[in-house]
Amino acid sequence: MGFIVANLFITLDGVYQAPGGREEDTYGEFAFGGWQAPVSDDEGGAAIAAEIGRMDALLLGRRTYDIFSAYWPHQAGDIADALNRVPKFVVSRTLSGPGWAGTTVLPDERAAGRLRDEFGEVHMFGSGVLIRSLLAADVLDRLHLWLYPVTLGQGKRLFDAGTVPASYRLAEPVRSFPKGAVSLVYERAGGVETSEMAAT
Repeated sequence: MGFIVANLFITLDGVYQAPGGREEDTYGEFAFGGWQAPVSDDEGGAAIAAEIGRMDALLLGRRTYDIFSAYWPHQAGDIADALNRVPKFVVSRTLSGPGWAGTTVLPDERAAGRLRDEFGEVHMFGSGVLIRSLLAADVLDRLHLWLYPVTLGQGKRLFDAGTVPASYRLAEPVRSFPKGAVSLVYERAGGVETSEMAAT
């Protein structure tokens, strides 16, 4: 059985909106589109490319799918080749006739969870709303946060009101990169436990 891993580029204050460009996602008059590039470096970029190269299928939410499908089919290079080659799945109740070759529309989170029966590594990028839905349905196996040393004070956040209480454990060693970004891979470890801190 395979697994689903969500890769998310995220700031220290939990914002994942529009890391790649100024016009990528301006919802809510977001003023910081393109925040990722200035704190990226070659080593981190190679790690992201390696992650993309590992995937057997790509799973996206509708908004991220629209961004990717408008851009990646017209690009060349290793990352573009990988994204265009693999089977793609988008969770949407309204999309019909997707234009990106190799795309299948899925009706809901449960259908997305069944991709683990067909593929070894199903990777997600962006798609914060879908990530929250998959976490709530307990069908997301790994959460790979690419954490960048930036705070924005506005924008879409992964964890907000309504987040499912859960504990996580590190699934891979922590990696850091020259400009301060950190790669953190977590797996669900059950519910939240509480206790009193022992006096020292």
